[in-house]
Amino acid sequence: MVKGRQGERVRLYTRGKVLEYKRSKSNQYPNTSLVQIEGVNIKEEVDWYLGKCMAYVYKAKTKKNNSHYRCIWGKVCRPHGNSGVIRSNFKSNLPPKSMGAKVRVFMYPSNI
Repeated sequence: MVKGRQGERVRLYTRGKVLEYKRSKSNQYPNTSLVQIEGVNIKEEVDWYLGKCMAYVYKAKTKKNNSHYRCIWGKVCRPHGNSGVIRSNFKSNLPPKSMGAKVRVFMYPSNI
């Protein structure tokens, strides 16, 4: 903790929600997940998030590295449609229980 620091905590990520896997009428593609970022409602707003890191954090039953929490990392790949939904790829495919769960969309790496 920084000495003399007061006030509100700073969050270095934006919240997002996992909607589903990318899919067609009869197939689904679990290697690509669709995510809705909080506050992003049009395709043009997605451009700032392209290439940013994402994390799906979940709690496991057994301890590993002195923690019950685990994380699957991914990144924002491209927009999906016109409503601000994004396509994202994770290091390992997201499990089905992640549908409707929250993800963290970090503000780095910067594209500037």
